Amino acid sequence: MRVLVIGGTLFIGRRLVEELQSAGHEVTILHRNGTAGLIADRNDPDAVRSALAGHRFDAVFDNVYDWQRGTTAEHIEATALACAHGGLQRYVFLSSVGAFPIGLDHLDGDALVPRDDPNSYARNKANSERALFAMGGLPAVTIRPPFVYGPRNPFYREAFFWDRLRDGRPILVSGDGSRLMQFSYVDDIVRCCLRILDTPASVGQAFNVGNRPAVTQLEAVTAFAGAAGVAPRIVFIPREAATRPKLYFGEYLDLPPITMRTGNMTNLLGVEATPFAEGLRLTYEWWREHDPFPQPDYSFEDELLRRFV
Repeated sequence: MRVLVIGGTLFIGRRLVEELQSAGHEVTILHRNGTAGLIADRNDPDAVRSALAGHRFDAVFDNVYDWQRGTTAEHIEATALACAHGGLQRYVFLSSVGAFPIGLDHLDGDALVPRDDPNSYARNKANSERALFAMGGLPAVTIRPPFVYGPRNPFYREAFFWDRLRDGRPILVSGDGSRLMQFSYVDDIVRCCLRILDTPASVGQAFNVGNRPAVTQLEAVTAFAGAAGVAPRIVFIPREAATRPKLYFGEYLDLPPITMRTGNMTNLLGVEATPFAEGLRLTYEWWREHDPFPQPDYSFEDELLRRFV
């Protein structure tokens, strides 16, 4: 197939491009920076239309979200319209668990946050899904991962804990550690993407993609430590004392819980999630060799330890 990947140079997109090429697909990348592929700012509809003029694709994977400016439903819709010709068979949009309201065990077809939700990220993801599914004739598919982990993760998440375990530091856990979290291994998302290409029934569907069951924050820390082969030293602190944007539990990991069931992933695509311990083992091996993050600043954590220990 002729496949366009919007955002194919980092994390999920990079792994997707590698696997698409390995499967024999003809892959084109659209991204904002660089000299290869198609160059356009995906938040600029005119630039996207110009870059895509004269090109025809069988499938499109739309993976890019601009964290500084936000990527709205209007941006997504403009890109889809620019691609919706010439025999397009799939338009796959990377949404998020954040498109759901706070709550546990959301089904693939559950209602998303309202159109005017105050959280701009949740609102943009949910409204983008609505816009795509409302476009008549567009073979839209959406994927909703929770916290994504794996080699090349640009977010300071699993590496946050491995830094502290390596340096003999305590791990700060807010509250009693019972808040639930859900993770998705990057290769599982990629496997779902490839199966979507081979599954006609995927058109018009949303896919919750992640590990089951959800884990508590305490269980997550134990799993991170297990991948590193060490026992964690855990210190509990009041949640109200650990305020963002200063990091105390990885990047954006201490959020009100949203978890999902993954029926469409397993039943329609036949994809089983990589066991959490195995995915972390593979990620830890990569981190030990590459560790792309700077030396941590422990001053905020030291302040919290002085206050509560």
